[in-house]
Amino acid sequence: MVEDNRFWAEQARSLAVFAWSGGITTYRLPNQLTSLVEVGDRFYLKPLLRAVTFPQAAFVLALAGGAVRLVEVTRDGPPFTVDVPGLPKDAASAAGKSSIADRAPVGRIQGSEGQKVRLRQYARKIDQALRGVLTGLELPLIIAATEPLDAIYRSVNTYPHLAAPGITGSPEEATDAELAEAARPVLDQIYAQQLADVGELYDQRFAQGRASTDLVTIARAATFGAVGTLIVDIDEKLPGQVDEETGAITPAPDDATSYGVIDELARRTLQSGGQVLAVRTTEVPPNTPAAAIFRYPF
Repeated sequence: MVEDNRFWAEQARSLAVFAWSGGITTYRLPNQLTSLVEVGDRFYLKPLLRAVTFPQAAFVLALAGGAVRLVEVTRDGPPFTVDVPGLPKDAASAAGKSSIADRAPVGRIQGSEGQKVRLRQYARKIDQALRGVLTGLELPLIIAATEPLDAIYRSVNTYPHLAAPGITGSPEEATDAELAEAARPVLDQIYAQQLADVGELYDQRFAQGRASTDLVTIARAATFGAVGTLIVDIDEKLPGQVDEETGAITPAPDDATSYGVIDELARRTLQSGGQVLAVRTTEVPPNTPAAAIFRYPF
């Protein structure tokens, strides 16, 4: 792998390498992870979960009266324009006219009122075309547009993951790379809101006896499939072992015979269909190595 120049020419912000007697598996990650080396009888996966929690990927709808395109912002590669069948070329062609700026009376609409009607027709055709590409996906859709198109499109959108914050300014002259760069702060806002929502839910469930930061309790709950959401600090490691039957934690020296306890709790939560959020130290409520929201009082 060291001698593979093509491999090293295409890298992201972090590289995860899992090596064993049968070979090597690598992952290029969009997140900036702390450098470490782990040796054991199982792979140390917790830092890798950060890329799943916050994938750093999205779609940007570059929307203007004179042009529209859908740009995919990828996790570890360059952004690119997506081919969307049926996507109108511009607002005028969507309305079947040479221009929507005509202020002369035409039928029942004219002037600025007529323009808004045609922009709404334009937005509906865009939304309809995007369904064929976005249906079934969960990536955020970020709008890059000016008013009134931004508000008009939001009023007709049917994609459930439309981002509330958007990219301001006309996108017509922006390159795909520039739009992707502008999308990063929007993604940060989205992820911050998601964490805030989880933190609020944690407080509610804690008052109901359905949340905890006690690792002993969390380990038992994860073993019996009671953890619905587990929030873990990706940089925190507690070496030891977790009993397969009871969930009891046994601390141990950090060597090849032990493993990360929190990493193991994440594995058991995922195996039982729970959600794992891998976050930074300051993002774990209330600043502990792990916090869990239970499916029922535990």
